[in-house]
Amino acid sequence: MKKWVIFILTAVLLIGCNSESNSSENGEKPQEKKKVSIVLDWTPNTNHTGLYAAKEKGYFKDEGLDVEIMMPGEAGADQLVASGKANFGISAQESLTQARAQGVPLVSLAAIIQHNTSGFASPVDKQIKTPKDFEGKTYGGWGSPTEQAVIDSVMKLENADVNKVDILNTGDTDFFTAVERDVDFMWIYYGWTGVEAELRGVDLNMIYLTDITEKLDYYTPVLTSSEQMLEKDPETVKAFMNAVTKGYQFAIENPQEAADILIKAEPDLDPELVKKSQEWLSPKYQDDAERWGEQKLEVWKNYADWMNENGLIEGEFDPEKAFTNEYLPE
Repeated sequence: MKKWVIFILTAVLLIGCNSESNSSENGEKPQEKKKVSIVLDWTPNTNHTGLYAAKEKGYFKDEGLDVEIMMPGEAGADQLVASGKANFGISAQESLTQARAQGVPLVSLAAIIQHNTSGFASPVDKQIKTPKDFEGKTYGGWGSPTEQAVIDSVMKLENADVNKVDILNTGDTDFFTAVERDVDFMWIYYGWTGVEAELRGVDLNMIYLTDITEKLDYYTPVLTSSEQMLEKDPETVKAFMNAVTKGYQFAIENPQEAADILIKAEPDLDPELVKKSQEWLSPKYQDDAERWGEQKLEVWKNYADWMNENGLIEGEFDPEKAFTNEYLPE
């Protein structure tokens, strides 16, 4: 009896091994996915929907990738990507320009949104309709030197004086809390905070940067990697960008389903805000570009020239090396 048991167990093991061997030979055995990571620039929002869509719809898996979407933490996306602790990141043309001028080898792979959707927002009762109206008002920001430079430059176009603006560092205080206290206007992205204002029934005056000067129509946000990653593993970069492009294309064509994907992945988000924001933002991902993610040299050059004019770049900046369209699908 024992001999039969041993014989049966041996036969089962042999069949299992042969089956595993055959499935491997036939290409049926699932290959191990390559693990890569992307770090966000902020908490998850509709700027990032294409990433979540690529993950949920299996586009990353189709490219042989296992992608982790990471939160930035205190270090920030640029630092994590530059140090090799993340393969990809979300940044903005402004910070990448400053980083490269200081010798940090970051490269922009795609413009997530084709045109700058940010600007200065204020409740209508503040009566701020042009940069001239900034005089005598209080601005609430996050403490970047770029903020004062932008305010100064747009006010100069109307012969207004930035020294007549009280600039406060409000840190992470949200727009609606700040303007109810001691702040008159703030710099926001309309696709999120502006849409939230609509839902709250708060009427805003919005001064878009793109309405003031084309030099401020820069790419924000952008998808980045490091020169080392591009040199060491271009095939993975190509695969990643193939999947991400499909993710954003899906969000362009299916805003409601894309919103549901983001809500499922990040259930703490306000579903109504996500859906309305996605509806507003989806047409703006590609906008007038020939393909999603496309970047133009003149945009990088124009903004760098503006930053130089305002003393915001320390070091040499070569716009041609700051970005590439090479990894976008044809």
